Amino acid sequence: MEWKKEIRILFWMIAVFIAVYYMPLESNRFRQAIDSTLDLTQWYAREHVILCLLPAFLIAGVISVFISQGSIIKYFGANAEKWVAYTIASVSGTILAVCSCTILPLFSSIYKRGAGLGPAIAFLYSGPAINILAIILTARILGFEMGLARVVGAVLFAVVIGSAMALFYRKEEKAKKEQQINFPSTPEKRPLWQTAFHFFTLVFILVFANWGKPDNGVTQGGWYWLWANKWHLTSAFALLLTFSLIYILKLKWQYVSFVALITAIVALLPVSPMVPMVVGIAGLSIITLTDKNNPDNREWTLSSWDFAKQILPLLFLGVMIAGFLLGSTHDETQIAGIIPERWVKSFVGGNSIMSNIFASVVGAFMYFATLTEVPILQGLMASGMGKGPALALLLAGPSLSLPNMLVIRGVMGTQKTLVYVLLVIVMATVSGLIFGAL
Repeated sequence: MEWKKEIRILFWMIAVFIAVYYMPLESNRFRQAIDSTLDLTQWYAREHVILCLLPAFLIAGVISVFISQGSIIKYFGANAEKWVAYTIASVSGTILAVCSCTILPLFSSIYKRGAGLGPAIAFLYSGPAINILAIILTARILGFEMGLARVVGAVLFAVVIGSAMALFYRKEEKAKKEQQINFPSTPEKRPLWQTAFHFFTLVFILVFANWGKPDNGVTQGGWYWLWANKWHLTSAFALLLTFSLIYILKLKWQYVSFVALITAIVALLPVSPMVPMVVGIAGLSIITLTDKNNPDNREWTLSSWDFAKQILPLLFLGVMIAGFLLGSTHDETQIAGIIPERWVKSFVGGNSIMSNIFASVVGAFMYFATLTEVPILQGLMASGMGKGPALALLLAGPSLSLPNMLVIRGVMGTQKTLVYVLLVIVMATVSGLIFGAL
């Protein structure tokens, strides 16, 4: 009713007024929390939006427009072979070097296109959790045992949590299964290899543009070589994308070549790599939006924009809240939030049930960028954190975060999000207890 809406508005106006009126500006802890909020939000904007999220939105758009709904349903739908669906979903992170936020457009795309709840959740968890770079870094810095426990736990988690979600919501899944059983097998608009080529070209641009530098001064080996040549590799796949745009999407070669040339010129200038990325994506967007030959090309950009509108505001809100509560811990920066760091350290020592639960909950709500969880955990373990809580945080942290939860809630509702978060926390806690006892 209308009066209920007005009361809600009045309630929030009063709540905001009281919060501002009693804001403890004289408190050093509060001012430090504000600093950490702004620092984390700025760092997130600089390091993750342009190089991570923008390519991820384009990839999600490819899934939404160029991959037929029939194909999604065939491999991820309620009637798909379970072993096929869960195998593909649970190992997807070995290809996608993404964080808990970058996986969201991809999850949202396959879920809305008809993927079963179980495989979609397995994909959502595994994307950030089984990041091959993070696992290698974990084994190198925290020890082989921890690296092995992380990879085994992550694959197991993806399958078990996905299966549990499908079981809990089996009535909905049964209804979806009945809807999809007679779903028409629509032919693909182009050969599968062409769609796969276009898709994986974008995936590898995302992966190499965000390839992390080896720690501990390593200056040799495959990982270092890939990092040292990351922009050459990104440029090579950008050229393949140019080929794909002309040959597969049939965009006018004159326009594509012009944008590619401008992007290459900008890339040769002494500017941040983010600048040519923005120029390239802006040019690509203009070309596809003005293309009159194939409506799918325009729809690709519009679909990517829809994902951006839905996800970006919630992500930034979540990052700000996480920064205020838990602080800004990225690179060499260590700015405490409103919750004192000593409280966190005092609660994660030993291998008690409470220390594992606490590590799982903090990991679930704290935002970890790809690869940053390892040095943070290294510092916590040096301060007395037990190996059980360390694994619990590793299994809960990278795949969940407060920004991540806000977006998931918008995709599949409050109840399913709460169940998913609780499953991750419970399983991370149990795994930590077992690992700590070994």
